[in-house]
Amino acid sequence: MTGLPRRTTLATVAASAGVSVTTVSKVLNGRHDVAPATRSLVQSLLEEQGYLPRLSGQGQARITATVEVWVDDLCAYSTEAIKGTVEAGAESGVAVVVTYPKDTAGEGVSWARDLVAAGRRAVITVMSVPTPAQLAALSQARLPVVVIDPLNLPDTPVTSVGSTNFAGGLSATHHLLELGHRRIAYLGGPATSTTNQARMHGYRAAMEAAGVPVPPEYVRTPGFGYPDGMREGAALLDLRAAPTAIFAAGDESAMGAIQAARARGLRIPEDLSVVGFDDTEIATMTSPQLTTVRQPLRDMGAVALRTALRLAAGEEIEYRHIELATKLVIRGSTHVVSGTRAGRRR
Repeated sequence: MTGLPRRTTLATVAASAGVSVTTVSKVLNGRHDVAPATRSLVQSLLEEQGYLPRLSGQGQARITATVEVWVDDLCAYSTEAIKGTVEAGAESGVAVVVTYPKDTAGEGVSWARDLVAAGRRAVITVMSVPTPAQLAALSQARLPVVVIDPLNLPDTPVTSVGSTNFAGGLSATHHLLELGHRRIAYLGGPATSTTNQARMHGYRAAMEAAGVPVPPEYVRTPGFGYPDGMREGAALLDLRAAPTAIFAAGDESAMGAIQAARARGLRIPEDLSVVGFDDTEIATMTSPQLTTVRQPLRDMGAVALRTALRLAAGEEIEYRHIELATKLVIRGSTHVVSGTRAGRRR
């Protein structure tokens, strides 16, 4: 990792305080044979200069090196990515700790130093990006950050791992067009999400290339969750010219749309074709199984873990954003439109 401040050592703190390294060590170890005024001065300088204890060494207890994974929501998507980080961590001899991030913007750098003292080498977040204050604190504590599939990229440069979202949206929509569908709706994630925008642009590009207009009401961007898909899927199916196919930007929202269709007596895929995105375990747990765009979620987690360790070791990395290839997986939730040329060919 380039541009990191030089590590504060016991010697530099001792020189600032005008005492010996032994005295500073005694303060760190909680020894009582140090004058109160000296102890207070040394403790203040340790705080001001951001001293971080080494994780192991002569006379010190060894602390197991770990990588902390922040996840806002444990869902089918995040679980797959976490599995990839855990598997890669086991191969690298590094433990992975999964936690919900807390609001640390007002706590300064002390919380980040506590992570280092506990053995953390790096922080990986799933989809969410740390706040600017959190990023600054982690940088000061020399803890690199890697984001898996960030919803929104921050102004501050951050290393991230994602997938080819545009290409995935393109291939999903091409598949539906090849089946003869023309009334194809897009059911996406939050409108401001960069991943949603890339998938939606892939959808629009495929529709434009085929010369198929997209009515404004055919594009919905509520969120990636099951309730989002059920609510907005129902709204799409209640349109006067309802779509014959829906491309959902997440497997969970695709499942919600399928449920909305079944509540209206529609058959999947005979009356409505549905394509999802992610290829999580739930894609194969429904009947019919879901046609979806596979993101290599476990590979993304593994790449994030290895990249974080490289940064923690001070290595240069070639790219700030790494994209892994997506792939369309055709299953039973899509069907040729009856009465079209594609239908007659079939």
